[in-house]
Amino acid sequence: MTPRMPSRAIPTAMAAAMALTLSACGSGGRTAGGGTGDGTLVWALTQGSETTFRASATEWNGEHPDAEVTYQYFQNDPYKQKLRTAVGAGNGPVLFENWGGGGLRSYVDAGKVADLTPDLDQNPQWKNRIFPSVLKAATFDGKVYGVPVNGVQPVVLYYNKELLARVGGRPPQTWDDLLTLVRKLRAAGIAPLAMGGASKWPDLMWLEYLVDRVGGPGTFEDIAAGKKGAWSAPAVLRATGMIKQLVDAGGFAKGFTSVSADTGQAEAQLYTGKAAMILQGSWGYGTINTGSPKFVADGRLGWTGFPAVAGGKGDASDVVGNPANFFSLSAQASAKEKKSAVTYLKDGVYNDAYVGHLLKNGDVPPVQNLDAKLKTTDNADWTTYVYQLTRNAKSFQLSWDQALSPELGNELLTHLDQLFLGQISPEQFCAQMDKAAAK
Repeated sequence: MTPRMPSRAIPTAMAAAMALTLSACGSGGRTAGGGTGDGTLVWALTQGSETTFRASATEWNGEHPDAEVTYQYFQNDPYKQKLRTAVGAGNGPVLFENWGGGGLRSYVDAGKVADLTPDLDQNPQWKNRIFPSVLKAATFDGKVYGVPVNGVQPVVLYYNKELLARVGGRPPQTWDDLLTLVRKLRAAGIAPLAMGGASKWPDLMWLEYLVDRVGGPGTFEDIAAGKKGAWSAPAVLRATGMIKQLVDAGGFAKGFTSVSADTGQAEAQLYTGKAAMILQGSWGYGTINTGSPKFVADGRLGWTGFPAVAGGKGDASDVVGNPANFFSLSAQASAKEKKSAVTYLKDGVYNDAYVGHLLKNGDVPPVQNLDAKLKTTDNADWTTYVYQLTRNAKSFQLSWDQALSPELGNELLTHLDQLFLGQISPEQFCAQMDKAAAK
């Protein structure tokens, strides 16, 4: 798998930059194709799917010389600033890559993004080939403002098969199973869970999953909608209490709060036998495979979904993570530009050749009927698992630090870090988040 893009180390900075600030922009027009206005200018990032984008443009332009697509690529941080100023000044591209969630919502609220719902409804074959759970991350008030363009990135529980076997343990299917396994591993002198706690955002995966398992997706929907007191909902209080329970039980490797998530240190603890498990996004597979190809090739790496919680309202198939990155269409594009762009999104993105390039890159696109193709890929067991996990998910929840406003996302990471450090109680966490949400 390719690394997650953008880096999770700076999600709130990204979201802050994505928040629309209307300011002058000295460069960047919307037309492409030699200034004829017949082409589609696309802004995208150098990380992740650049090779797929380049191949797609070459193939599309060869077949559509009168409606070419022209990609311009940017590194993550410069891209945020350029996109913000260009779109705000009306000089943005026809199509632009984004992450969905709160950043995209800020553009939608400012009237800068075109509604793609009518186009999708008029072309059901296009709409129906995309997983609904993924499309939801770019859907606001029932309208779709972006279509996915790369692979899905669900969060899963990885484990070292040898270490679990050493204590007679199995991949945990329930929360009680996990706590029992933690005790067994601790008794054997094995750290149960690795985590890059210094980066803070890995903490969030535990909260997201536990809140979903306890209260179902509706709990976070109330939070995202700004419902008063939503952070003090019983499901959030119980979930934070379960986090405290896991930390107090010695569930995480010693010194986890000083381990960075961006250097592969946490994953290294798994494949070097220093920790038995890690909760991480699908990009973690690539990190592990790069760090120790033999560990993966020998079949010592295992993976499973997040455990169920007894008596919880959430479905065990629900997942959290990054549904995908998206292409959104500028509301300021001309009618001709919009028509060309929609045609490219409909026929040039996620077509057979495009999907083939993604799979070759290790990405698993959220489109229907890929089972046979996945069996022919490298690491077919892994890619098939990711595909089926996403396809079968009743809910695919976008990472909260990206789904919420930049300010609230930052507050969330700060207070959650304090909870993991034992500096505040679950009750204090809920109260502080309600206070932050009310600002």
